Amino acid sequence: MIIDQITNQPLVEAARFILRPVRKSDAGLLEMHMGDERVARATRAIAHPLPPGATEAFIARAQRDERTDDIWVMDGSASGLAEVLGVVWLTRMDRDQSEINFWVAPAFWNTGLASEAVRAMIKANPHGARTMFAEVFQDNPASARVVTNAGFEYLGDAEAFSVARGVNVPTWTYVKKLAD
Repeated sequence: MIIDQITNQPLVEAARFILRPVRKSDAGLLEMHMGDERVARATRAIAHPLPPGATEAFIARAQRDERTDDIWVMDGSASGLAEVLGVVWLTRMDRDQSEINFWVAPAFWNTGLASEAVRAMIKANPHGARTMFAEVFQDNPASARVVTNAGFEYLGDAEAFSVARGVNVPTWTYVKKLAD
């Protein structure tokens, strides 16, 4: 459910946290989590080791008006959880399509937070997408379960470059129709 609009990016309510725009004050926790090799290796774009200034550049990119990605922090502070549990983002594509990506801090793995975030984003559909895509590394079956449990269907195999790994990594691509 969308509960507010801030800098043309909505706040999205989930059961245990709020998905909100990235703030400069998130820098410390983002750097700690993004600097974790387990998080970096599960993403395409996070380097490991995390170079100086990478977190600040990430925050600046998230706050740009002309961005193509809308990035939300999973903020559990209102429920007594951490202020930064993870991140979920939508990339605008052409033809009313978006791609969803996410990561959760390792301390919160296997708690259902990723599933909750993905379902909340699908329900809110802030881009008004008719189709949503997801791509996960094939060696990350937990993320594959998150998207398939949210109703995404397998589309095919591909590969994507992982900055942390320095190689192309096999991926599974998924699709979910949101509207006709």
